[in-house]
Amino acid sequence: MALSYKARKRWALVILLVGMPAYVIACVTVLNLLERPSFLVELLVYVVLGILWAVPFKFVFKGIGQPDPDAKD
Repeated sequence: MALSYKARKRWALVILLVGMPAYVIACVTVLNLLERPSFLVELLVYVVLGILWAVPFKFVFKGIGQPDPDAKD
């Protein structure tokens, strides 16, 4: 079932305000538990994780910056 524009906008807001900070905290905590690798390895891990978090939510964020296609002018 496809989400409406309003629903996608709300979910995008929830993901950015709640999900993203929780994901960042989890990534930093796990990396610290692994006794912090070298700078380049750590940078590479953060870049890869920074890209991977958005892949499952691509459909939610797609078209959010555009005007509502269902709105009546």
